[in-house]
Amino acid sequence: MKTIGFACTSADVPLAPLSFERRAPRANDVVMEILYCGVCHSDLHWAKNDWGWTVFPAIPGHEIIGRVIETGTDVTRYKAGDFVAVGCMVDSCQHCDQCRKGEEQLCREGQTGTYGGFDRFTKEHTLGGYSKHLVVREEFVLRVPDGLDLARAAPLLCAGITTYSPLRTWNVGLGSRVGVIGLGGLGHMAVKLASGMGAHVTVLSRTPDKAKDAHALGANALLVSTDPEAMAKAANGFDLIIDTVPVRHDLNPYMPLLDVDGTLVIVGQLGPVDEPNTVPMVLGRRRIAGSPIGGIRQTQEMLDFCAAKNILPDVEMIRMDEINHAFERMERSDVRYRFVIDMASLAL
Repeated sequence: MKTIGFACTSADVPLAPLSFERRAPRANDVVMEILYCGVCHSDLHWAKNDWGWTVFPAIPGHEIIGRVIETGTDVTRYKAGDFVAVGCMVDSCQHCDQCRKGEEQLCREGQTGTYGGFDRFTKEHTLGGYSKHLVVREEFVLRVPDGLDLARAAPLLCAGITTYSPLRTWNVGLGSRVGVIGLGGLGHMAVKLASGMGAHVTVLSRTPDKAKDAHALGANALLVSTDPEAMAKAANGFDLIIDTVPVRHDLNPYMPLLDVDGTLVIVGQLGPVDEPNTVPMVLGRRRIAGSPIGGIRQTQEMLDFCAAKNILPDVEMIRMDEINHAFERMERSDVRYRFVIDMASLAL
């Protein structure tokens, strides 16, 4: 089908309109009109080829809310008119041990990214949600629960599940002591979700000026990481720390904050961090871990949890033609806390 999106054709040019064709839907495909698409920091990295493997032309976007307009003959879960969502992946092998237990994001053969992946049949590279339409395998389409605000829900499909998954993996619940490093798109969702699970939540920030925002989002406290006395008093005070910082940084100041068997989970930085000192890790049986998104089943669980608890990201709505300015603001950390594109602004 003919459609339109906003694409980058190289790492050093702005995104611009691009007419292109989506593949013909297969029998198990859902075709949707995209209504809203969140703007993730990964989109910026991808457009700028920061990771070195961007395939151009590239259309970012993997936080997608849409309406079904067509279904393949084998589709049973959805019908035209349904409100649906798509996150960071659109396919996987479906037969390895990880896929069979609902961990498609860890597929042994590699999951197919919503953008930057390769279709398992046509081998064409996938193009994301900064576009008018999307064609997706039924198994990777999610139901938007009744009552969830469509205009604000899009960032849940990446920022939401990226922070929800480690909270669930490390069994956060009533009374858990959770720290969140960084209060951006990922961090503010980690605070809201951990609070919704009943945890005692502390935001870790280099300065005290985010205290008011942290409390408004549901945090119980703010710990200034540049204050040696406050950091010393907080030693052994956390069961889990979610590290959302998306650039290289030093993990060593945070390790003594973990209690015995505590874990610092990296969800922001893809790439190097400063060399860790193993002393607090060995002596306190502490660990550093990483976590990607969750599987499809867990992502649906997250959406249902957010609908039940009325947990939504704080967003700023933009038009599609404002994306390049939005990228510039993201680089300056000038967003509270997530941009969402109203795709009605993208005319065919």
